[in-house]
Amino acid sequence: MREVRLEGAFTAMVTPFTGGEVDAEGLARNADYQVREGISGLLVLGTTGEAPTLSWDEREKAVSAVVQAAGGRVPVIAGTGTNCTRTSVQAARQAEKLGADALLVVCPYYNKPMQDGIFRHYKEIAESTALPIIVYNIAGRTARNIETPTLLKLAQIENVVAVKEASGSLNQIMDVVEKMPEGFTLLSGDDSFTLPAISVGGKGVVSVASNLLPGKVSGMVRAALKGDFAEARRLHYELYPLFTKQFVETNPIPIKAAMGMAGMPAGEPRPPLYPLSEANVPVIKSLVEKYFPGASR
Repeated sequence: MREVRLEGAFTAMVTPFTGGEVDAEGLARNADYQVREGISGLLVLGTTGEAPTLSWDEREKAVSAVVQAAGGRVPVIAGTGTNCTRTSVQAARQAEKLGADALLVVCPYYNKPMQDGIFRHYKEIAESTALPIIVYNIAGRTARNIETPTLLKLAQIENVVAVKEASGSLNQIMDVVEKMPEGFTLLSGDDSFTLPAISVGGKGVVSVASNLLPGKVSGMVRAALKGDFAEARRLHYELYPLFTKQFVETNPIPIKAAMGMAGMPAGEPRPPLYPLSEANVPVIKSLVEKYFPGASR
């Protein structure tokens, strides 16, 4: 199994579109900006990257662009989970060939498998690749919570090494941290939960907010991991308006709008997601003005 350090702030990158097509150059520019700002790693093809709307060719284009732009400076994680085990295996093998360092695999959505089915799904994917796997638990999108006993079974598989925990429950986060074997990592899947999660034993975040402010999100995580909770708390509250307003509409609609206002490659979301509503444009504009004075004028 490939060794990858999964600690710190990892950006769940948006997929920029130009004229409705994947903007690989813009994606590469964003990746370079992230690395220069001190991010710990990059996630391509996550929920924020609108992965379910991308074709196989577009997925390959996106992973290749980020891997090349990162240039080995930080690990690149590819989102390869779908609601079909065979397709997820195919996606895992594709990402491995393209040079990804690890995989993020979401709990199968829509099908609503039982806990044993969830375990068997991940086991089959894990056996198909040498890459480390991060389990992605987000019941709000998948309709299935990965229960701690199931995650504990998954943690016995050599290359299942971490969980992106987005259950929205601090109790579940603590349950996982307390019961998982040594070396298994919990990363927060919610920006707002990052500081609380680290305080009880988590090791970082897969962040939406860091698309816009990678330096500040990274600084908050680094401070918390060093035990400097005064500084981490200061940055948490500085970032808190972004943490909340970036979900004023379905992710990644608001963050893409904010990035566009700040002059970053983003473009509009791909249908069935649509551009930010007129009612929320002032909300996001005021947010961008807070962090980038004058940028959205």
